[in-house]
Amino acid sequence: MKQIRFLGLGGQGVVTGAKLFSEAVVTQGTYAQTTPAYGHERRGAPVSADVFASDQPIKPKCFVFEPDIVVLFGTGVLAHGVDVTKNTHADTLFIVNATGVDPSMPFAGRKVLSVDALGIALEATGNDVPNAPMLGAMAAAGLVNLEAVTTTILKKFGAKGPANADAARRAYAETRSH
Repeated sequence: MKQIRFLGLGGQGVVTGAKLFSEAVVTQGTYAQTTPAYGHERRGAPVSADVFASDQPIKPKCFVFEPDIVVLFGTGVLAHGVDVTKNTHADTLFIVNATGVDPSMPFAGRKVLSVDALGIALEATGNDVPNAPMLGAMAAAGLVNLEAVTTTILKKFGAKGPANADAARRAYAETRSH
């Protein structure tokens, strides 16, 4: 079972991204469970959501306490004092919306994949919500099938689906290891 923590700021589509990821996992025939955690629902405030994903039915009904993967929708959470490495282990993978990894970032030196999800979102959809590209990056990491991601996006986003599915495909191709 994979334990995944999604982190970002309100308005970045963190909770929606976690829910879409879970739906994509279920679409491919496996199991997922999402638990969002957001207090003051305002744009710019730290937001998180936890997901369990497994080939077997999921019994725990709780938050993720020791993430195997941390999906960081933006490094802006660092300015809010969010400890993005809390309870991680040596093999925790960080998937980050960034053009690169600065050595001063708390996860530098760990397993990191990065993608310019914000840039892709702006170009592909005209908005600053990087959730679809981040789902593409998660597919690039092998956490979910890209076809399941694009199918879920097309189903959930309506008229905006094709542009968001294209953003996910582009992020899949542009995700880089550090």
